[in-house]
Amino acid sequence: MRKRDNSLSTDQKALALNLDKFKYGSIVEIGAGQEVARRFFHVGAAAGTVAKTMSAYDMAVSDDIYGHVDRYVSRARLMQMLDKEFSQVVDRLAHVRPKNTTFFAYAATVTARSFKQKNECHGWIGIRLQLHPGAAPSDVILHVRMLDNDNALQSEALGILGVNLIYGAFFHHDQPEWVVEGLGDGLSPERIEVDLIHFSGPYFEEVENRLMNLHLIRSWLTRAVIFNPDGNVVVPGELLYRKPMLVIRGSFKPVTCVNLDMMLGGQKQFSQVSAVDEREVLSLAEITMNSLVSGDNIDGADFLARIDLLASQGYTVMISDYVRFFRLRAYLRRYTQKPIGIVMSVRDLEALFDEKYYEGLEGGILEAFGKLFPDNTHVYVYPSRRHGEADMTTLDNVPVPGHLRHLLAHLRENGKLVAIEPQDVSHLEIDSAETLAGLRRGPGDWEKDVPEGVARRIIEDRLLGFDSE
Repeated sequence: MRKRDNSLSTDQKALALNLDKFKYGSIVEIGAGQEVARRFFHVGAAAGTVAKTMSAYDMAVSDDIYGHVDRYVSRARLMQMLDKEFSQVVDRLAHVRPKNTTFFAYAATVTARSFKQKNECHGWIGIRLQLHPGAAPSDVILHVRMLDNDNALQSEALGILGVNLIYGAFFHHDQPEWVVEGLGDGLSPERIEVDLIHFSGPYFEEVENRLMNLHLIRSWLTRAVIFNPDGNVVVPGELLYRKPMLVIRGSFKPVTCVNLDMMLGGQKQFSQVSAVDEREVLSLAEITMNSLVSGDNIDGADFLARIDLLASQGYTVMISDYVRFFRLRAYLRRYTQKPIGIVMSVRDLEALFDEKYYEGLEGGILEAFGKLFPDNTHVYVYPSRRHGEADMTTLDNVPVPGHLRHLLAHLRENGKLVAIEPQDVSHLEIDSAETLAGLRRGPGDWEKDVPEGVARRIIEDRLLGFDSE
């Protein structure tokens, strides 16, 4: 397969578009200057590409042009802008431009760094474009967080991102992964985060948007993406904002009855925290990227199966590349100061107390735990019993190195590590690896290890390699 050429600079991309006399459209930007339009004008020959530029900063003016919206930096406002601008450029120019012109509208609504406050700097940007003369339009939209601390730098980064999006949508639409990868050209991960992307329209009907959002992580454009129980990608900041959160990490291949029992036990303990309102708690099933990758590849069908099976049980699913738990906690703390609970098996607790896990950290395990438990964060530990054994391994008897027992005791006594009581002890011996091996042999005892609806979907849709052996 051919490789993407990522050697073009932002100016070279803008000039290539300007010199293509058959790509023509509008650029409208609200909230951080007209940085995308400026890029096209700066390189010259912009008359070949730009029909109109505009910034409707005043809310009353913006509403008069596009209609009222409850939130000005929102997906709804972006879609209003794309609807209006694309229709207008086609209606005004289709009869006077060459017949093989492909029209587009680029729009952005963002809130950048303010002089008065350190506000959340984010926005929605998108392009609506024809990918064949006279064709119905297709859309690529995304949500972006600007990470520079300076308004001018944020504006510059948005200009680069916008040129990358327009260029990628026109020239790499047949390789949507390249569109994703190209967004970061000329930008470091410290400047821009893209935490949602969505392709739609006649030229993107075969695009699986969940896989494209997973590709955002692989392209270093974000560290995490989130799917709601309907299977749709959501903006993390909108979903997680000011919520108490309970997170369970696993491979969920497949989701088993013991996973559900762990979460139920964790919820029971988490609800006792004084600042937790049970009605507000967001339960997250988190999968790390290293449990999805085999070599350099991701099995898309396997990934989608896990998402679908978790969604069938009502879970919000988070995919991240945070191997260490304290980094996961720091990510969640961007959006909430409410309590955070992390549910894990006692088997994973043994790894948590393995000092090799923290090689490369100057302060080692003490630094890691200091960053994991600096505030209202708790880890809930579920017991384990190996198949055929009578005794359980619990938080009371988990083996940790002798010189770390005092650390374990300290965390327990201060309520940072909390034991979970199993809600159903019959699930304790479930081993997900054995369950997976069983389902690949076809119908059998493994069906008792998973929720009934999960077993039915695995069999009916032949998920996760069912009956492959």
